[in-house]
Amino acid sequence: MRRRTLACTVFFLTFAALLPRISRAQSPSSGPDPYLTAHEWGTFTSIAGKDGHAVEWLPLTGSTDLPSFVEHFSGVAFKGGLLGTVRMETPVLYFYTNRETTVSVHVSFSKGLITEWYPRASHVYPVSAVAPKFANFSDWSLYQQHPDGGIAWDSVELQPRNFAEFPRENRTNHYYAARQTASTPLQIKTSNGAQTEKFLFYRGVSTFAVPISATIHSDGSLLAESLSDPAIPAVLLFERRGDKLGFRMAQLSPSSPTLDLPELDADIDSLKQAVVDMLIAQGLYQDEAQAMFETWRDSWFEEGSRLLYIVPRQFVDSILPLSINPAPAETVRVFVGRLELVTPATQRAVEQALATHDQTTLTRYGRFLVPILENMIANERNASRQARFREYLNSSYALVSESR
Repeated sequence: MRRRTLACTVFFLTFAALLPRISRAQSPSSGPDPYLTAHEWGTFTSIAGKDGHAVEWLPLTGSTDLPSFVEHFSGVAFKGGLLGTVRMETPVLYFYTNRETTVSVHVSFSKGLITEWYPRASHVYPVSAVAPKFANFSDWSLYQQHPDGGIAWDSVELQPRNFAEFPRENRTNHYYAARQTASTPLQIKTSNGAQTEKFLFYRGVSTFAVPISATIHSDGSLLAESLSDPAIPAVLLFERRGDKLGFRMAQLSPSSPTLDLPELDADIDSLKQAVVDMLIAQGLYQDEAQAMFETWRDSWFEEGSRLLYIVPRQFVDSILPLSINPAPAETVRVFVGRLELVTPATQRAVEQALATHDQTTLTRYGRFLVPILENMIANERNASRQARFREYLNSSYALVSESR
């Protein structure tokens, strides 16, 4: 009898010890949630230098284009002067589910710093790590050795039946275009109350090397090369001069890497259809692709020339690792790279505008004016013209500062 009692005791103790493991094995976090889908889109913006590779610039200059309720890092002292090669712009992360659930989200950012986000994050890195040493961030640099950037939301409540109004200020702000999807509303509780949105939003700056190069020939043609494996799946070469615009879709090929600039005979409707189709082909829903286009309609298609390209998913995951718990049954990530091009036409337009004090034209180039001039100086062999460009560069610093 004692042996039977002892055996029963051992059995129940062993079973009790295993209960936590059994519970964890049956919990949603142990495997993908079959009811959950996550879709994300974003942009990596860079400028091609003389050798075709992305150069350093000041990506945070220019006036803010975000509503005031968006939160940002506390290092405002260096915001305009933070050098980088890439401005990570407006990644938005959508969730789709038919039942209420709570997820945690963590994003790491290679060689970077998260600068804006909404709703309120639980953690932002490496701000807390560098703050004691660089209290005002005035002497901090992305080129110093520091942990990769990152952001985390520990408790994101997905609420399919939440009909609360989302925060809104100026009705024309392009931030709101990203809400025009069927994504599930989400809520994050803070000490000041709940924040509700249709997506998780974040931005940042980094110094990583982009997966494409683009060298401008003297005739204006473009030598574009994919630097990643797998190769870049699709590119769109765009140019705008005043009210005229044109674009050319292409596949980068080692056998024919040269692209001619497009004829300026297109319209915004045909351009939108081409971009939306390109995004849908990468896995976005139609309303997501349209929301992305409308978000960036003014910026992507402003004055100048640029390459828009699909960043390979493997490259995105290596630069911007994403972790969601419980894991969605499907996760789609579509990032568009924007590589600004300093073509002969752009150089002529900027030089003429500076010589005639044409502020309207200069304003069109905005935050890209300084790197455009730096590119012009690097390419100019005539000493007197180079000196004149340097004078223009000094004056353009003032123009950029006034626009901030």
